[in-house]
Amino acid sequence: MTADSDSRALGAFLKARRAQLTPQECGLPETDSPRKVAGLRREEVAQLAAISVDYYTRLEQGRVRASVPVLTTLARALRLDDDQQQYLYELAGRSDAHPPRRRPAQRLRPAVRRLLDQLTDTPALVLGKRLDILAWNPAAAALYTDFAALPANRRNYMRLVFTNPVVRQLHQDWAHDAREAVAALRMEAAADPDDPDLAQLVGELSVQDPDFRTWWAEHRVNSASYGTKHYRHHLVGDLTLDCDTWTSPDGSGQRLMILTAEPGSPSHDALRILTSWTTRKPSTDRTQDLTR
Repeated sequence: MTADSDSRALGAFLKARRAQLTPQECGLPETDSPRKVAGLRREEVAQLAAISVDYYTRLEQGRVRASVPVLTTLARALRLDDDQQQYLYELAGRSDAHPPRRRPAQRLRPAVRRLLDQLTDTPALVLGKRLDILAWNPAAAALYTDFAALPANRRNYMRLVFTNPVVRQLHQDWAHDAREAVAALRMEAAADPDDPDLAQLVGELSVQDPDFRTWWAEHRVNSASYGTKHYRHHLVGDLTLDCDTWTSPDGSGQRLMILTAEPGSPSHDALRILTSWTTRKPSTDRTQDLTR
C-alpha cells in the first residue's frame, strides 16, 4: 500500500470504529440533540483523546500523520483491543513502534491495608495514579460516598468531584476545591505524560464539564500535601477538616490521605457522630486493583 492509501485506510478505520461506539459506552453525557450518524461525533472523539477537533478531522481525512502519543490516546478513546491497536499503528505507518503494554495493576501493600483498618474514627483513602481511589476505610465511605457501590474503574477522585452529585455537594466551595484538584492532576500528568488512561480521564471530563476543560487548559499545578477541607455533610452539617497526605516509600506513588478535626471542635464532634453510625464490620470491597 502507498502512503496515500494507508492514510485513507486509517481514516476509514477511525470512522468505522467511532460509528461502533455509543456515547454511553465512553462515559459521555446524553444529549437531546439528534445524531445525523451512528456512534460518536468527530468532536467527541477529539475531546476524549485530548486533541483538537481540527487535528482529528485532518487525521481522518489523511492530511496529517499521527504521532505515537496521539495514537495511544486514540486507541484508548476508541476502546481498541490489542489487535485493533496493532492495526492502527500499522495503518499510521508506525509499525516500528509498539502499542504500550498494559501497566501493572496498582496493588495495595498489606501494611497499608492494616493501617486503614485501624483508623476506625478517621476518614482515610489511598490514592494511586491519576488520583484513582485504591482503598478506603468505613469512615471515608461515610464522609464521601459508598465507594463499594461504584464500578472499580469509576473510583477516581477527579471523576467523583466533577460527576458525582453527592461528592460535589459535599464541598462548601466546590469551584475552589475542584480547581485545586485539577491542578493536582496536572502535577500527576508530569510524572507520566504518555499515560493513555490519564488522557482518557482528561478527555471524558473535558467533554462532561466545561469548568474542568477551562481549568485544565490553565496548566496550574499543585503539589500541596496538606490543607483544610470545608464540607457540608447532609447528615451532620458543616465540617472543617485538616487534610494530610503521605507518599508511600515504596516508589509506587501511592498516597495515604487522612482527614482529621481539631479535638473539642464542633467538627470533631460531628465527625465522631458520623463515624459512630458506620459499621465496624469490614466491607467486602474496600480495595481495588486497577489493571493500568
